[in-house]
Amino acid sequence: MKIYLLLAVIGIGLSCVTSCSNRSDEVYILSSPDGRLSLTIQKDSIGLWEYSFIGNGEELIKNSRLGYESVQDEMIPSGDWSVSVSERSHDGIWKPVWGKREQVKDLYNELTLSFVAPTDQQGLKAFEMVFRVYNDGVAFRYMVPDSEKKIVGVKRELTQYDFAGNYTAWFYNGEHHNLGPDKLAEVEGRRYPVMTVQAGENQFMAVHEANLMEGEPLVLTSRKGELLFEVSSKPSELKAGNVSAWRVLLYGTAPGNLVDSHLIELLNPDPKDDFSWVKPGLAVWDWRINGAVTDDGFRYTMSYPSWIRMVDFAAEQGFRYLVLDANWYGPEFEADSDPVTGAKAKDVQRLLAYAKEKGVGIWLYLNDVGGKKYPIEKTLRQYGEWGAAGIKYGFMNGTPEEKNHWTQKITRLCAENKLLVDFHDGPVHPYGQMRTWPNAVTREFCHAQLDAHRVFEPKTFVTTVFVNMLAGPVDMNNGMFDLRQGPTTRIDESQPVPSTLVSETARTLITFSGVTILPDIPEMYHKYPELLNFISAEKMPWKESKTLSGKIGEYIVMMRETADDYLVAAVTNEEERTLSIPLSFLPDGTYHAQLILDGDDAHYLTNRESYQVKVLKVKPSDNVSVKLAAGGGACLRISKR
Repeated sequence: MKIYLLLAVIGIGLSCVTSCSNRSDEVYILSSPDGRLSLTIQKDSIGLWEYSFIGNGEELIKNSRLGYESVQDEMIPSGDWSVSVSERSHDGIWKPVWGKREQVKDLYNELTLSFVAPTDQQGLKAFEMVFRVYNDGVAFRYMVPDSEKKIVGVKRELTQYDFAGNYTAWFYNGEHHNLGPDKLAEVEGRRYPVMTVQAGENQFMAVHEANLMEGEPLVLTSRKGELLFEVSSKPSELKAGNVSAWRVLLYGTAPGNLVDSHLIELLNPDPKDDFSWVKPGLAVWDWRINGAVTDDGFRYTMSYPSWIRMVDFAAEQGFRYLVLDANWYGPEFEADSDPVTGAKAKDVQRLLAYAKEKGVGIWLYLNDVGGKKYPIEKTLRQYGEWGAAGIKYGFMNGTPEEKNHWTQKITRLCAENKLLVDFHDGPVHPYGQMRTWPNAVTREFCHAQLDAHRVFEPKTFVTTVFVNMLAGPVDMNNGMFDLRQGPTTRIDESQPVPSTLVSETARTLITFSGVTILPDIPEMYHKYPELLNFISAEKMPWKESKTLSGKIGEYIVMMRETADDYLVAAVTNEEERTLSIPLSFLPDGTYHAQLILDGDDAHYLTNRESYQVKVLKVKPSDNVSVKLAAGGGACLRISKR
């Protein structure tokens, strides 16, 4: 038998033992700080590098390939490359400008394998693989040292995820309902992350990427009948200083653990500049109100008189922003629509001055047509000088790699001009940008509820929060209160929303976003004061967030803490259900609470407006029982005062 060296990295120590095996090479085992997760990195029988993953004592990812294949058919790294190892541990705190909570534990163990090619090697001379294991997942990436002199074309990335069982998965599906639940062996072709996986009753994973600086955004492929998923995206070449995105595998014993994780953000670097000016919050929006008629006969349009009414409402409720959507500077798809001087530019400047006096920020829409025909630097500088709060950028064109670079450029330019940014219409998926660029507050990485010529079903929401939202903040435009059956007077999207009033309110809390964009007119919100008050209580940034329970595609219960309240929201799919909500997150004491429930006769198709309100006294040992109508929800506001 041949001897191999087993390097076990546990906690902060690196210990070496010898053992016998039919392999001739090193095996490296990297464990999480709490010891529940581990990565094993080793060579396969032909000398190529692979990894496997164990969660809570169970192998979930079998031996899966690592590295690249060059256009010269060279494996990077291959079996004849020499390797050295270094390791470190990190125990820190991340204090985000805004996010799910005020501070985040940043704790991991890290292993770096540094490879050197044989002296007669014609291609790349050096290569590194960096592995990290956190308590809630693992990540690895590839790096080319700055000293490298060669430039090598890439045929493909070799990274694989060979799952240990025929698990169930859900996938991002653009502006449509998510794909899944699918058995892995039934999946064929290309799939896009986030890929959320249930491996058992208490085993959950999610495949994504973090800190994508260059190359194509992640794409996965699979062949029917197999449990193997391969990375089919790649960089065009490897050269000095090349750093891949982190390949990330989130892990939890409940799906809510994935929702609450910060692993994607933690794998991105801290910001270099001061972003204290970034203020998350709620916004009203002029697109879905267009055509709405009030009881007194006022018709809302995307114009100055309606904007003033919306600013006044935002100021009254303590909402931070009004978002102006398409065509304020001219027809958005026409090349002659100048995003600085066109159409209603003068009205917009008047509005900005008025809103500033009211303490409300104005967001300006910008289409990719105007964004690329006219100098983007000049446009965004002008918006900053006008005093705009942010931009909503729509319909970006280009290859996925080109869109990623353009997204990065716009985000940077917005930061330079103190503008927040929301990307729409098939954006590049989030990969933790909100840590490095806190002004990247949200994007339409989902089937947005009201920003397309279709309206999603209740099951869409309770799937999206466990799939798309794992990547980062999403703009889903929940909170529609005009739920009349049949077509409404709204111009662009008149379909009725299949939801209940309570569910619509609950969704605004559950959806994680740096700007929660509300789609309805003030008069509809004022009709339901208890629900409006719940929305107005959603004062960001959050002090704490916790998914209290949930099941993918069925329901979710979320708690978010503000300076004044603990807010809890529950939402279900098309099935009515009764849930028991534990209040163990509360500090000791007795609290006053308001509970808003669907009416006994509520239903998301036939009786959407019915709801009831209860006043309670609660304490940490209590469980609050809530009955959710089909397609419905529940809202619980617990006052700290």
